Amino acid sequence: MFESILCQVTEYDADVLESLIGLAVEIAREGREGRRVGTLFTLGDENAVLTRSRPLILDPLLGHPEASRHVTNLNLRGTIKELAQLDGGFVVSREGIVLSACRYLDAVAAQVDVPLGLGSRHIAAANMSAVTKAVGIVVSESSVVRLFCHGQLVGEIIPEIWMMDHAHLRGTVKREQVGELTILTPNLRPASIADEDEPQHDRPPICGMEP
Repeated sequence: MFESILCQVTEYDADVLESLIGLAVEIAREGREGRRVGTLFTLGDENAVLTRSRPLILDPLLGHPEASRHVTNLNLRGTIKELAQLDGGFVVSREGIVLSACRYLDAVAAQVDVPLGLGSRHIAAANMSAVTKAVGIVVSESSVVRLFCHGQLVGEIIPEIWMMDHAHLRGTVKREQVGELTILTPNLRPASIADEDEPQHDRPPICGMEP
């Protein structure tokens, strides 16, 4: 469903990433008990993320079997939606296990590309994605889902067409329509002959991959 985003995050398992994005979209669209809910997830490089974050409360997921904490487990989704109402974010391993909830992300990066108008969750996700190999997925209280990699905004999922003025991706943007969802990603220009002659290490790394 989210092919234009999945092709940018090539190292992580597509099923895990798609399940996590799908859950984020559900939270964005449904809210909880009649109100909008904002939260964030990190995917991958979990040890580095845990080192650069701290729990805000006693972790409600601690000690539960891994099988019950996998993002593809339908029984987990209701729990995540309840916990999303609390402060802090979720740390998800590259295999798709939700390791921790309600965590405050402490990472600070020298340079991140966060468009003006986005709040603290987006800044936290961008910073964490800049100093680790994790992907940051943010659910905004405006119902938009945004993805960050290497400190940059790499995707936006807009739930309703009339909300397009909430989009923050700038420049040439690729637009994909999936039902009522509008998915925006950077439209990377095709490589020229000159580009092909450049050393690979001079190019920015693909999201989720080693530079």
